[in-house]
Amino acid sequence: MTGAEVLDIASQGIWTLLIVSAPMMIVGLVVGVVVALFQALTQIQEQTLVFVPKIVAIFITMLLTLPFCGAVMAGYMNQVVDMIIVGG
Repeated sequence: MTGAEVLDIASQGIWTLLIVSAPMMIVGLVVGVVVALFQALTQIQEQTLVFVPKIVAIFITMLLTLPFCGAVMAGYMNQVVDMIIVGG
């Protein structure tokens, strides 16, 4: 296996990581901004108020995107296994 092939596998792995984690990260960001806006408008400065809505929203997003994430990871794993079997 050449250095270029290793870099290609690593690059695909990083893109897979970004694609799989993007839905949860985006939902966490949106929920955090909404809760921060709510806190700023009502002047409620409770630090723990942000965590529960974020955790619930990310958990629901994870459940909804689980088939998509599994398919993306399975596709990447199939590419890696094919490269192992073929030898390059």
